[in-house]
Amino acid sequence: MCRLSAISSAEFISPMEPILALETMKEGHDGSGLGLMMRFIGGEFESLREYPILSAITTKKGYETLQSFMQARGFKLKHSWEPSIHHTPSMSIQKRDCYVVNVYEYPENMEGASKEAKAALLTATRLELRKMGEADNNSITVFSFWPDVVTLKEVGDPLEVGEFFGMDKNPIKAKVIFAQGRQNTNYAINLYACHPFFIQGVFTMTNGENTAFVPIREYLMGRGNPAYVGYNSDSEVFAHILHYMRKTLGYPLPYYKDIITPLQDKELGKRKDAQALALMRRSLRMLTIDGPNCVIGCDEDGTVFMVQDTKKLRPGVVGGVKGKVGFMSEVCGLGSAVPGRDSNRDVFPMKYDFVMVKPGAKEIEVWNQLDGSTSTISLA
Repeated sequence: MCRLSAISSAEFISPMEPILALETMKEGHDGSGLGLMMRFIGGEFESLREYPILSAITTKKGYETLQSFMQARGFKLKHSWEPSIHHTPSMSIQKRDCYVVNVYEYPENMEGASKEAKAALLTATRLELRKMGEADNNSITVFSFWPDVVTLKEVGDPLEVGEFFGMDKNPIKAKVIFAQGRQNTNYAINLYACHPFFIQGVFTMTNGENTAFVPIREYLMGRGNPAYVGYNSDSEVFAHILHYMRKTLGYPLPYYKDIITPLQDKELGKRKDAQALALMRRSLRMLTIDGPNCVIGCDEDGTVFMVQDTKKLRPGVVGGVKGKVGFMSEVCGLGSAVPGRDSNRDVFPMKYDFVMVKPGAKEIEVWNQLDGSTSTISLA
């Protein structure tokens, strides 16, 4: 079983905050890995928000290959950051050659290009680098290539990995941070199987087992999108479903709930869009999940959400104060992340709930799938 820890904040925070929340939930994860994904980056990255950031791990040879490739494609290195590695003999982590967080300028021929054209270029570049790395004994492992997003992943106990990356000393700070403990459930430990999963500005992480993985994967791979590949984890499809419904279908964010856990005919009576939902259920039935799953995701605008499968067999809680909201697997994690909150306002998403927090974390919105209404929880 995994444990999930995400924080949406109005101020820049250290990744150690969600990592320490994971530590309080240690009995619920096996300590086999940590994935960190950060959005709205501060410090030296704050003035570089418009430029794409490449997050990767490489061998020495792989880094040379990466640099040559990026140069040949017209990407100019604008800024480079490296974690302050703190590796002690007691750590079980196997240090790798290069942990890459590079900021690039777009190629000159992309000046004036549309947002869609830039997105396509960044995705194609990421996929080509991944393919090159896999063909060369995993000399390049690339997690994300997108403006204002930084990803760090490594095998080991989450707290130990955080200290290994120097997150307790001089960390990258951000306003939205996702941290996941344990890499995978059903397959060998692999960095590409480590949550969170990213695709074109959206990302998700999941606790649970996606028993409908195979039909969902086959449906997505049949959409003709070259980015729907990999699937080293059965949870990666949750990020791709989010991308598909937002980018290809253009649906509102709460419809994510309607796609992965559609209502039955007898439940549609209170929804004004009942006819559309019935058509959606038939056309997108292959994207229905079977759980048990708790999913935490981030939309491209920075809205963070939590959603459960209809069985509600995985824990999940959302709560906080004005300016800081945590999305956690367990209440003890939330207590670590936001100790001063009013716990009476905590939300435990049930089978019909879709819980959202917009950037700035001023309030919690709970969208009800049965009637399409939204209730708002103000935070003190």
